[in-house]
Amino acid sequence: MRPPRLLLSSPHSSSGKTTVALALIAAWRQRGLQIQPFKVGPDYLDPTHLTALSGRPARNLDGFFLEEAELLEIFRRGMRGAQLALIEGVMGLYDGKDPQGTIGSTAQIAKLLKTPVVLVVEASAMAGSIAALARGFRDQDPELLFAGVIANRVGSAGHAELLRSALEANGIPFLGYLPELPRLPERHLGLLPASERSLDPTTLLQAAQYLQLDALEKIAQSASPLPTLPHKLPEERFPPRGQIAIAQDPAFFFYYPDNLELLEQMGAELVPFSPLEDPLLPPGVSGVYLGGGYPELYARELAQNIPLKEALRQFPGPIYAECGGLIYLSQALRTSEGEFPMVGRIPGITTLETLVIGYREVVALRDFPLALKGWHFKGHEFHIARLPSFPTPAWQRLEGLETEGFIEGQLLASFIHLYLPATPQAARRWVQTSLCRNS
Repeated sequence: MRPPRLLLSSPHSSSGKTTVALALIAAWRQRGLQIQPFKVGPDYLDPTHLTALSGRPARNLDGFFLEEAELLEIFRRGMRGAQLALIEGVMGLYDGKDPQGTIGSTAQIAKLLKTPVVLVVEASAMAGSIAALARGFRDQDPELLFAGVIANRVGSAGHAELLRSALEANGIPFLGYLPELPRLPERHLGLLPASERSLDPTTLLQAAQYLQLDALEKIAQSASPLPTLPHKLPEERFPPRGQIAIAQDPAFFFYYPDNLELLEQMGAELVPFSPLEDPLLPPGVSGVYLGGGYPELYARELAQNIPLKEALRQFPGPIYAECGGLIYLSQALRTSEGEFPMVGRIPGITTLETLVIGYREVVALRDFPLALKGWHFKGHEFHIARLPSFPTPAWQRLEGLETEGFIEGQLLASFIHLYLPATPQAARRWVQTSLCRNS
């Protein structure tokens, strides 16, 4: 397995990785290349932009979620039908779960996938100092395949020449630049999704003329072969044997593509519905998946859809809710605009407070459709919502004594977004125990 591949990283967040990635995708697609985008880390928002422009679902690559063999397999599966992989990093190159950046960092993914790294530097107020910065990132880890620098938000051709001269005098390839472009707007959890605001493809193509596209493609093609290792991900595919209703609209759209495909592989047919607009659940479904998103932005509309709230309140089958889904199932959601009644299957009123973020590793405290007691899961928490602790928690954190989530009957809800390929038997159990008996 030797797919051409390139990884974009940066010294820190907000350097322009997503903008550079979009410019490269636009330019390479114009050349007729099928580009498969990937995003390092547990991000849901940047991938919406990569997906929209590439026409292929952007995949997450995370060294905390997966061991090397499984990560390589996820990468291999994502590359089916693509000609080049473009990987966008997370935060700064060496930022991860630990101070050294050995877990959950862009550097970890770059080394596991033996992928050349291009450093995107926000250079609007920089000249010769760019070389010292780039040297530090290049020399921090000799095992990293450091390919060069792209400068972002460059003021003029003369400014670009200063940056090029400084870098090349230090033996660092200058791989082009982007001028100042409109910034992708943000809100409290990150970028606005592509469905709300995106960069104009024509603008991206015009900007891409300042990138050294041939050199970047050649670097991608120089990537060495990847090993094929024995992995724990299921290979078999089952025919459809049950339907899961999945919430998909502007209020609920945080899903890992690999979660959904794993459920489909196990035989679940995913049927979308909108908690904002649909009065009823899709007919014949045996389970419900309520993902994360922005219910706090649509609290009034969600509260007004009384028929669907009642349908969820009375639904007898398994419901799995993550973060935004948990909020929606609570008694009410309190925002700056007031207090809005939600579904009411979970006790407590959701309030909006300070940001909670971090990786989570948990163990199931009891049996339920997604797990057996004692099963281990990995996931991520990223929200500003707060609910009081529950008398029947679903999870015990492996670090510390805290419990997480709510379980009652066939309902499981938690602020944690689980990454199911890390515990693939959970997808199998959900389909086999919850859906097949109703088929």
